[in-house]
Amino acid sequence: MARERILGIDASRTTLAQPTGVERYAQAVVRALIPLAEAEGVRLRLYFRDPPPPGLFPRSPWVEQWILSFPRLWTHLRLSWEMLCHPPAALFVPAHVIPLYHPPSAVTVHDLGYRYFPRAHPLFQRLYLDLSTRWSAAVAHVVFADSQATGVDLVRFYGIRPEKIVVAYPGYDPPPIPADPESILRRFGIQRPYVISVGTIHPRKNFSLILRIIARRMAAGWEGQVVIIGKPGWPDPVFERLRRDPIWAGRLILTGYVDDESRGALLSQAEAFLLPSLYEGFGFPVLEAQACGVPVLCTPNGSLREVAGEGALLLPPDDPDPWVEALDRLARDPGFRAEQIARGHANRKRFSWEACARTIWESLRELLRHS
Repeated sequence: MARERILGIDASRTTLAQPTGVERYAQAVVRALIPLAEAEGVRLRLYFRDPPPPGLFPRSPWVEQWILSFPRLWTHLRLSWEMLCHPPAALFVPAHVIPLYHPPSAVTVHDLGYRYFPRAHPLFQRLYLDLSTRWSAAVAHVVFADSQATGVDLVRFYGIRPEKIVVAYPGYDPPPIPADPESILRRFGIQRPYVISVGTIHPRKNFSLILRIIARRMAAGWEGQVVIIGKPGWPDPVFERLRRDPIWAGRLILTGYVDDESRGALLSQAEAFLLPSLYEGFGFPVLEAQACGVPVLCTPNGSLREVAGEGALLLPPDDPDPWVEALDRLARDPGFRAEQIARGHANRKRFSWEACARTIWESLRELLRHS
């Protein structure tokens, strides 16, 4: 009798109450893998540190949920012990680090931004990111990268063999647009026109450039607001200095984390979406903005050129003038604006969680076959 094939998945990052990009990735990939595993008679064993909320993943006789409660060092102590005592045939880690003891494993590396902007991270966090990524990429049989740019970085910084790297572009979840977005705008004190951006407040997001761009437009008579959706992160001294200027009183809205419906409402009503990031491992908000029918302006840095495709205006990260010119043209030329929105819709259709999961599953299936 053939031994049952069991694929273990570290699902510890899927239970956060306020998921951001990496956590959303883990949730979506696991959901999309379930029917693929079912079709081939592979059992999925999901490992959690905390009990998952009801309905997080669809019920299936081919899915087991193992809750491994442990206070600290969950991955390297508790998950490692589980791999030693009850090993699956293979392990997939979509959003964390491979445990010290592990069966044949695959891991997703989302970005190496800390290598480009080391001073934008606290020392301990930077050392942990470097060591954990170096370890996971070295011991994994397969390394999934969110983009070609991340794949190149893995070769450059860690000497990972290119044949071990598989680019699996993530999908995205278009935020729902409510029937009455105006009520959500009023709740945040937002009035049209406004430009919007999404991301954790962090130096590499380069949000200070947005303030320089809009300050120039305001000096020319533009009357609007700047809305930034995102949690506080590592302090950005330049952004904090600029936002203290009295000209931003009532003009700069920092919403913090918002739910999906609020994000859809705020994106859909914006004049434009701006992402002047110095580095992005993927850039989910670009696709979300395109899905909401908003013209996208972003830099070509990191993976953004790959993700935005021909559906965005790619502009430099250090010169506000081209951004001002593009925003002014969008405002005065309805045809140009409509063209950018149409290009965005065409581009975002290239990405889906189903396609991402199929790419991942092809490699996981081979890993199971040889384990």
